[in-house]
Amino acid sequence: DAVAELLGRRPDAVLGLATGSSPIPVYDELARRHARGELSFTGVRAFCLDEYVGLPQDHPEAYRSVIRRVFADRVGLLDVRAPDGAAEDLVAACAEYEAAIEAAGGIDLQLLGIGSDGHVGFNEPGSSLGSRTRLKTLTAKTRADNARFFDSVDAVPRHVLTQGVATILDARHVILVATGEAKAAPVAAAIEGPLTAMVPASALQLHRHASVVVDEAAAGGLRLAAYYRETYAGKPSWQHL
Repeated sequence: DAVAELLGRRPDAVLGLATGSSPIPVYDELARRHARGELSFTGVRAFCLDEYVGLPQDHPEAYRSVIRRVFADRVGLLDVRAPDGAAEDLVAACAEYEAAIEAAGGIDLQLLGIGSDGHVGFNEPGSSLGSRTRLKTLTAKTRADNARFFDSVDAVPRHVLTQGVATILDARHVILVATGEAKAAPVAAAIEGPLTAMVPASALQLHRHASVVVDEAAAGGLRLAAYYRETYAGKPSWQHL
């Protein structure tokens, strides 16, 4: 609904797209609305949150390919960009990606998932909360989590280019989606824990317009869950997600 509302008032909106399992239902619903003629993505531009280093751009598990397969090609979204993980000069590629986002006017709405250790994008625990798009080394845990998309954990690249925490915070609206019991602990740490680089998603506490959408299982660790339900139910009609 937030994406639909955005496109209704700004057909040339800039979206930030995340991979992983959490955003898939969002992409499926947007594709259904597009098929019904309710949404057009003709003028929309999109930036991927991250990209593996060393994979060809047409590799099926390169995030540019994944986003096209699970979303962009289904809705006619033609302008999709990702950090160039195949570049010879990765530092320059990161700077160019930051410049491209700025040239597009910034990201209007950024979709996010959250890792089991509280990471967003590939900003692993310990990442600078002031970080920009850069090279990161994946932890063994993250590589193991992503091994299901490859033939083996050894096939998962060890390095990625990712938007930094500060880059993500520049988006005008951030929506983090989390489902399942495995996400209960990181969701609680991000929302109700201290602001800390050890839980990079906790940086969203600083954001001026961050929305966290969870199911009951992912909300299982929240101490103030009843309060959140009460305040959401009491929203004025004009105040959307």
